Amino acid sequence: MKWSEISIHTTHEAVEAISNILHEAGAGGVVIEDPYDLVKERDDWYGEIVELNPDDYPEEGVIIKAYLPVNSFLGETVEQIKQAINNLWLYDIDLGKNKITLSEVNEEEWATAWKKHYHPVKVSEKFTIVPTWETYEPASSDELIIEMDPGMAFGTGTHPTTVMCLQALEKYVRPGDHVIDVGTGSGILSIAAAMLGARSVRALDLDPVAVDSARLNVKLNKVQHVVTVSQNNLLDHIEEPADVIVANILAEIILRFTGDAYRLLKPGGRFITSGIIQAKKQDVKDGLLAAGFAIEEINVMEDWVAVVALKP
Repeated sequence: MKWSEISIHTTHEAVEAISNILHEAGAGGVVIEDPYDLVKERDDWYGEIVELNPDDYPEEGVIIKAYLPVNSFLGETVEQIKQAINNLWLYDIDLGKNKITLSEVNEEEWATAWKKHYHPVKVSEKFTIVPTWETYEPASSDELIIEMDPGMAFGTGTHPTTVMCLQALEKYVRPGDHVIDVGTGSGILSIAAAMLGARSVRALDLDPVAVDSARLNVKLNKVQHVVTVSQNNLLDHIEEPADVIVANILAEIILRFTGDAYRLLKPGGRFITSGIIQAKKQDVKDGLLAAGFAIEEINVMEDWVAVVALKP
């Protein structure tokens, strides 16, 4: 099969939103080429040597590459992607150069491009994310392994916003908790909550592509007896009380349902939010405080912020 590689030169701020647009358009995978990776310090967890070619990375901004099957609808699909990306300015998202190019690759090249970007990554004290094609032996008996296939959708879960959510879940989820994951995407946060001992997890997403992806990943990690995945707009029509609510989505979206999150959380419950760029941190803090929350913790990783709010 022939594949077309669409390449978007954009900003760190736009990565999450554009990646979602590409997956909704049927992309067979997303690769993010960030020049920060060239200078990033790496823990040698696995004795592996990571060699990156500077020629593959832009001097500024980020390049997002996705793969679309070459068919009679390709031109229309690309135009829809361009329009959706251009519409992101309505949400005050900086698109940077917003340069979009298209090239053709064969299936073997596509598969190779995928796998060279993904390796096991230890993201917290307990969690290690392992691509499905990698063989990995846990370093300790209490290490928790989340298997992910980035070909399903939404990457492997190593983006800073996801990592901060995983670290917060590890800190705050207790055995027997009920957890709600708003905008679940790949389902990785719901899977993590289940592995931490949550009694039940509701994974919600408005995007049917995300719902299908999350269900596949939940089954792959054998937590389908705990995690229920369903299509839903934020917390609309959700009534069951929760101990923890987690949302790794854009700040503008978080601010739409802070009231619902406060209403559903039990006293002492926590609202874990990420997907927040630095410029939106104060807006999210103000929205959470206005809803009645106390700000318990603020974490920063690269250009991203995660806020943990407590319902008194």
